[in-house]
Order: sequence, then structure tokens, then C-alpha cells
Amino acid sequence: MSGIIGKKVGMTSIFDEAGKNIPCTVIEAGPCVVTQIRSVETDGYAAIQLAYGEKKDKHTTGPLKGHFQKAGTTPKRKLVEFKTFEDEKSLGDTVTVEIFEIGDFVDVVGTSKGKGFQGVVKRHGFGGVGMQTHGQHNRLRAPGSLGASSWPSRVFKGMRMAGQMGNERVKIQNLQVVKVFAEQNLLVVKGSIPGAKGSFVIVDK
Repeated sequence: MSGIIGKKVGMTSIFDEAGKNIPCTVIEAGPCVVTQIRSVETDGYAAIQLAYGEKKDKHTTGPLKGHFQKAGTTPKRKLVEFKTFEDEKSLGDTVTVEIFEIGDFVDVVGTSKGKGFQGVVKRHGFGGVGMQTHGQHNRLRAPGSLGASSWPSRVFKGMRMAGQMGNERVKIQNLQVVKVFAEQNLLVVKGSIPGAKGSFVIVDK
């Protein structure tokens, strides 16, 4: 298992050899710098920490400045640990998009778009109370009965109700790599990935 940190550029479409139009997502993946190597002896587990995205010194805390100086790199915006990595890495090494090949299947993790406070029809796909009959008024998008009566005289936890929608960590699995542009640090995967344009994503091989 290998991985890289990237940024969602946007969506496009390409044609395959059979002439079929395939919707794809473009990811600016890397280059990432190895800023820390975890070991079982010192940390209790083995992992490699990668850093991505430039950050100004004035926006970086003192401890993080020393952390990046130890790795011999400039301050970065995003830090992610990967538990397993195919190749041996040392402090200060660079991981690029070249670790991926056309045809590989990857898992992409991102933060979905926040949609604010939404009702049950949009958030959970409810159909509403029903037709406007029998004197109902403004009930088409209402949740209806919550199912609790004299017992247990409360609402069960986890009941599907209106509330905050989106802005969650989402993983999309088994997306196929369609194109790899090593010079531009671009990765093109088949399908859509969570998040808005410019948001950070984690690509696991």
C-alpha cells in the first residue's frame, strides 16, 4: 500500500479506445515530502508521514517549523500518515505521482461539500407526508411521526431527522487511474471524488 496527498482540480471527460465518453476527476497529487518516519520501537507503530502544500513561515507555529527543518523542507499545509508503504523511505525523500500507473485502482478520501442544515427530504430522501388532502397545510416536506409513544416517551438515538448535511470525511473506493501526467503532477481517475475544487484529498494505492 502506497499513498499520496493531493488537491482536487475538477472534473472532465475523456474518450477511451472504444469511443466511450468517461467522466473523470483531475487530482493534483504531490510532490510530497517525507517529514517523519514512525517506528515500532519509538512510536509503537510503523508509518510514514507525508507533507503537501506550501505554507508561509508567519502562519506556521514554532514546533512545526522545527519539525519541517529537521526534514530539510519548507513549511507545509497538510500532514498525513500512511501506515504501509511499498518502498523504503528516508527523511526528506520526495513522493511523486509516478508511484501510480494507468490501470491501478485507488481509494480517495476527502471532505464532502457542506450543505448546511437540511430537512429530511433532502438529507435522507423522505417522500414527505403525502398529498395535500384532508386539510393538510405545508406538510409535503415534513418528517411525519417519529414513532415514539407512551413507551419509551422519548426519541430514539440515531433517528433520521433534519440536521447538518455534508462536511464529512468520505472514502470512495476502487477508482481506476486513467491518466498519469508526471511532469504536471496530475492524476486522472475515473468517476467523481468528494469535496469542492481545491480541497485536499488522500489517494491510497
